[in-house]
Amino acid sequence: MKSFMKKVAFATAMAAAPLMAASTASADGERYVFVSHAPDSDSWWNTIKTALGVAEGQLGVTVEYRNPPTGDIGDMARIVEQAAASGPDGIIVSIADFDALSGPIRDAVDQGIPVITVNSGTHEQSASMGALMHIGQPEYDAGNAAGMRAAKAGVKSFLCVNHYITNGASVERCQGFADAIGADLGNQMIDSGQDPAEIKNKVLAYLSANPDTGAVLTLGPTSAAPTINALKENGMAGDIYFGTFDLSAEIATGIKEDIISWAIDQQPFFQGYLPIVLLTNYNRYGLLVPHNINSGPGFVTKDTIDAVADMAGEFR
Repeated sequence: MKSFMKKVAFATAMAAAPLMAASTASADGERYVFVSHAPDSDSWWNTIKTALGVAEGQLGVTVEYRNPPTGDIGDMARIVEQAAASGPDGIIVSIADFDALSGPIRDAVDQGIPVITVNSGTHEQSASMGALMHIGQPEYDAGNAAGMRAAKAGVKSFLCVNHYITNGASVERCQGFADAIGADLGNQMIDSGQDPAEIKNKVLAYLSANPDTGAVLTLGPTSAAPTINALKENGMAGDIYFGTFDLSAEIATGIKEDIISWAIDQQPFFQGYLPIVLLTNYNRYGLLVPHNINSGPGFVTKDTIDAVADMAGEFR
């Protein structure tokens, strides 16, 4: 199988033809390694884990999910190296830090291991490392689309609660929002950390020091739930414009209670499911969709939350 993969050059895979075909197919039983940057405490990745299990069962393959328990990027880079050394049939990896991860990812590609990047990172970064494609949400564009919604509501200033500030994608979300409302990001983005109590206290402190803040933007369930609690405590829940990335049970409830105006859905299920499907078909039949896949952004509002609320945290 590995020799076959080496023969199918990346340039050919990404050519203009809609699909490429191989003359033979391998047996099932492939093994894939999915490497994320998420610490164990980040519940958002549960949806991706669900997707990996679904793909594993449908295709008769083995999928190993690996991550740095504390979210340390150095640990993540070593996990990518270890995954490559184990000789898998493919690696799926998030580009949480291009500088730290580009070397290990390029090394995996050079060993003939097909790689698909997901979630964090850009199409350009993915291509520069030799990955087959990137599946995810253009983060600046998502933040900008969110900011355009806020601008229509008259928002001119905001607080971006960034619980993973070392990930460049999170900063792009905040910057896109700031640009859309015509504001300087500056100190409107805080490094909240990931401890719920600390996040809540930092949000309360910022809004106390900046009472004229026009909106709050959180970047996922980790920061959204403590922010909801902060706004309930200071009496701003339902009064300040509040948008968030991603979905969870707490976020769904916040939308239903008119505390949160909208949640950006990047469809994490697809970020887990599609790479396994695509790599399996690539290995078995030499087939590949010849372009990157944007899994988001979509917006979930009070008008649409009932259709997805029960799936939040599992399939959405």
